[in-house]
Amino acid sequence: MNLFNVYPLYDITPVKAVDCTITDDKGVEYLDLYSGHGVISIGHTQPDYVAKLKNQLDHLGFYSNAIQNPLQVELAQKLGKLSGLEDYELFLCSSGAEANENALKLASFHNGKSRVVAFDNSFHGRTSAAVAVTDNKKIVAPLNAQQVVTFLPLNQIELVEAELAKGDVTAVIIEGIQGVGGLDQGTTEFFQALEKACKKYDVVLILDEVQSGYGRSGKFFAFQHHGISADIISVAKGMGNGFPVGAILISPKFEASFGLLGTTFGGSHLSCAAGIAVLDVIEKLDLQKNVNEVYAHFLEKIKEVSGIKQVKGKGLMLGVEFDFDVAALRKKLIIEKHIFTGSANNKNLLRILPPLTVKKADIDTFIVALKESLEELKN
Repeated sequence: MNLFNVYPLYDITPVKAVDCTITDDKGVEYLDLYSGHGVISIGHTQPDYVAKLKNQLDHLGFYSNAIQNPLQVELAQKLGKLSGLEDYELFLCSSGAEANENALKLASFHNGKSRVVAFDNSFHGRTSAAVAVTDNKKIVAPLNAQQVVTFLPLNQIELVEAELAKGDVTAVIIEGIQGVGGLDQGTTEFFQALEKACKKYDVVLILDEVQSGYGRSGKFFAFQHHGISADIISVAKGMGNGFPVGAILISPKFEASFGLLGTTFGGSHLSCAAGIAVLDVIEKLDLQKNVNEVYAHFLEKIKEVSGIKQVKGKGLMLGVEFDFDVAALRKKLIIEKHIFTGSANNKNLLRILPPLTVKKADIDTFIVALKESLEELKN
């Protein structure tokens, strides 16, 4: 049997990784400034994380959600404390797409409506409703397109209000900071007006923090930069540091009932151990402080590089935008300079999503390589 060929691959085979360094099968070391789409939050093979998963495997890796699992309770309590959302409730699943599916489903159960408002250049996953609210027609099959979704530009609240006033919108789903779309984000004024409009028209406000959450923006959740509350928050990626963990944080306005939501693998003993380890390390190493310090350093150092149009994003969820397609630049950084970076729907944007443990010296290494690469591409 062959693999279904849907991924364009670089000819690199990682075999080991420690913190922000990846080593391939030829012994070449790479600086990881992409974290596998922002998944690695506390560093590759972080010792406390590895020890907790190994210990859990020695006891119990999995049983279904038909029995008591104190690890789920511990994870919920620690997440509530670190995020400042202790009055929310937690539903565990296995991915960001699954989290958004459940967020949209819960919203529709809550108010009995079905249309969704999403935003231009959004990305919320590749499954049924999640891909329907993703602004990329190439990955939306006719089956998915049956969902009724209205896409609007960011930061134009009057257009949102006009749609919500029609009375058939169940939810607005928005990323704290857009990821694949190109690091655009709502203004504080927009987010605050959006929250008010959703309350006015009985519309559920869903904050997709799958990539921007877990401290990556400099606060635990990116929406917390704007002084608002969300009805449902979806999380994944950095939540498990490479182990497939996802969840939705659910505000007190929603009432649970048996069978309302469900999953086979979500909240397994092993996934909870991964989630708890991540939170423990974030707290122990004060990684949000590191995010903000390295972000400030990045903003200063990037000024040394000429030809940059703008730097987008916050914290360690960044995009460096040029006035040309960065495909050749990104390839040179990976193949010749041995630095992993990411791409976006905006072909002129280089995405920077390192582990939250990244050091200022790593940023310095990147800046030198970036300047060299730009000069070499000119010649």
